[in-house]
Amino acid sequence: MARFSVMTLTEKAAERVQEIASSREGAHGIRIGVKKGGCAGMEYTIDLVTQPNPKDDHVEHRGAHVYVAPEAALFLLGTEMDFEVGTLRTGFVFRNPNQSSACGCGESVELKPADLKALAEARAAADA
Repeated sequence: MARFSVMTLTEKAAERVQEIASSREGAHGIRIGVKKGGCAGMEYTIDLVTQPNPKDDHVEHRGAHVYVAPEAALFLLGTEMDFEVGTLRTGFVFRNPNQSSACGCGESVELKPADLKALAEARAAADA
């Protein structure tokens, strides 16, 4: 049976999620969400998960656990999460097909929700 995933993780992202979770007692992984804010309208949120929420979508890759907040699923459908180390910035990077623009500083994005029907069909196909 195929397992439905709202988003995917690269190897580097999975390694970083595991590092974060293993460095904090009682941590299961991280939770990804979106909130209103920034100059482009929305920001990604990342929180430590000590108690998984059964309503979250759960993504697991090589032992790394990422939970996606239900209210963020439509904005994150099809997103690839990566982890990059750069000269000026180190952190998680989201390659999101639902992103229509970003601010110049890269801290906020404009997101359009994915088609609700597409999300329901992907979940149904994974459950079949």
